[in-house]
Amino acid sequence: MISSSIKISLISILILFLLNSHTLKAKEITNTESKITSNWAVIVSTSRFWFNYRHTANALSIYYLVKNLGIPDSQIILMLADDYACNPRNKYPGTIFNNLDHKINLYGENIEVDYRGLDVSVENFMRVLTGRHKEEEPRNKRLFTDSGSNILIYMTGHGGDEFLKFQDTEEITSYELANAIEEMHQNKRYNEIFVMVDTCQAATLFQRIYSPNVIVVGSSRYHENSYSSNSDSDIGISEVDQFTLASLNFLDKITPGSNEKLISLFQSYKHAPINSNPYWEAFQFQRDLNNVLITDFFGSSSRSVLYPKPHFEFKPILENILKEKKEDKIILFEEEKETISIQKQNQENLENQKIISFLLTIILIVFIGSFIEKKVWKEIPK
Repeated sequence: MISSSIKISLISILILFLLNSHTLKAKEITNTESKITSNWAVIVSTSRFWFNYRHTANALSIYYLVKNLGIPDSQIILMLADDYACNPRNKYPGTIFNNLDHKINLYGENIEVDYRGLDVSVENFMRVLTGRHKEEEPRNKRLFTDSGSNILIYMTGHGGDEFLKFQDTEEITSYELANAIEEMHQNKRYNEIFVMVDTCQAATLFQRIYSPNVIVVGSSRYHENSYSSNSDSDIGISEVDQFTLASLNFLDKITPGSNEKLISLFQSYKHAPINSNPYWEAFQFQRDLNNVLITDFFGSSSRSVLYPKPHFEFKPILENILKEKKEDKIILFEEEKETISIQKQNQENLENQKIISFLLTIILIVFIGSFIEKKVWKEIPK
């Protein structure tokens, strides 16, 4: 017969093993995965006037990028301070380009602008983040996020030391941005946030952030300018900013379900012709940054449709021709693969539960046996 002390030792070892295995598994999940239930994007161009055409092109470029990676319009808040597509100076009416060959119209039929013109204000931007809307505000202008939502916030315009201008009449400060994010944290309106800013002295806008699980990247540092690119003599302005263009050159290679890490994007700036020093930082981020995927912010956790990239050829208004070069193609994802993956994961979880139940049953049997044995030995007369 095995003595009671040996049984107790064996049971203790078994319990410690189970607890240790569970703890290690929990740590592994915490370091590699995030509880992402939905993905949202807030994309803002804060500038007006024709010579700031590139800022709207910046914003629309990011808009199409996240749509191509699976975030639907219902989960994108797009704010454009000026309508350059309808500006009388625009040689190609109804279009906005970010490329010199004019092959991609960023202002196509699939665009949904939620805030435009004078509605793009500091007040409305703060309301979007914090959810402090008026009762009559329509659903398309609201951010319906929760504690499981990952949010991409992209902002472009003119800025300076700890501020970003809106409409050339007001500005949002680093304090206001930090307070808005903290209010979101207190009200459990996000899981993780990625703030991306393309403006002069962009890094200074992040100086007051103190909320957890926030990653930021800015196009320039203190006392540095951000620079434009793709100077188009045909239109008479620059079509995009260097930082956003460098980001697009890297991100355009990403596909839904990609395992490319976000830190790879930051590292790519070292070799890009940006003429400024991009700055990035993570604030109290609970996951290992080496495990954070690009699609954790630029993609969707519930993708079903890949939006088409527009492929058109545009000619000047003088020729009055707007000829479609290629038909838009909607590429449907293979949802079956995702379903199989989920089923496989569920099966593994079920098997793990069975193993744990079996081990717990053994422990219970040993305990009961030990108790009965002790009881019997007490009742046997010596």
